[in-house]
Amino acid sequence: MAGNDRKVALSFGAHPDDAEFMCAGTLALLRERGWEIHISTMTPGDCGTVQYDREQISRIRRDEAATATAILDGTYHCLESGDIFIMYDRPTLLKGIELVRKVRPTVVFTLSPVDYMVDHETTARLAQTACFACGAVNVRTPGAEPFEPVPYLYYMDPVEGKDNLGRAVEPGMIVDIGSVMQTKQRMLCCHESQRNWLLEHHGMDDYVGMMKTFAEHRGRQAGCTYGEGFRQHLGHAYPRDNILAAELGGRVHIP
Repeated sequence: MAGNDRKVALSFGAHPDDAEFMCAGTLALLRERGWEIHISTMTPGDCGTVQYDREQISRIRRDEAATATAILDGTYHCLESGDIFIMYDRPTLLKGIELVRKVRPTVVFTLSPVDYMVDHETTARLAQTACFACGAVNVRTPGAEPFEPVPYLYYMDPVEGKDNLGRAVEPGMIVDIGSVMQTKQRMLCCHESQRNWLLEHHGMDDYVGMMKTFAEHRGRQAGCTYGEGFRQHLGHAYPRDNILAAELGGRVHIP
């Protein structure tokens, strides 16, 4: 277990509210089972506004993300890249590797490698490499020591369950989150600054309603009220047993 007997879950997202939309229910279930929860974002969400300047919205959204994470008694981390400018490069990778080494997660949830925007896709690649490099001793991250084994890695659903060409992306498993939907909704509601942005830029008048509608869709596929979908990274060196199924038992449905 990530070098010790702690059970630690890390959501490795691009923007504040990514975790709340796509994996907060599963995080809540793990928290109920005693897991330590961390939510990270590559950016403070500095372009997600039609009202504030970059400094103002960054401060607001960091606070919103920290408040949401606190609902799970968790810790929020921001790696301070810029919206739209998340890069797959050495400096950004080192930030991601350092984060993973500091948190020492058992399991990492990240965004879909194919999604509606490049920030999400780049974040998925960064998370994959950060997990793989956690034990690479010649990758230096002062103050954050290498560790083994490689964490479990799961990809969240893409937004609306579609790839960048509008094609459906089906999950490898669906977690029944019906008992914690209220917690997931409370967390998403912390991101009040996004109401006007999502209305103006995305044409989304009710972002909480959109989240619930998609969770209902995944739930129907699994025979439950609400669900969250995931695909497990099963490449060489990554764990291949399904720790979510082991931890959550009958709440995990394999389509």
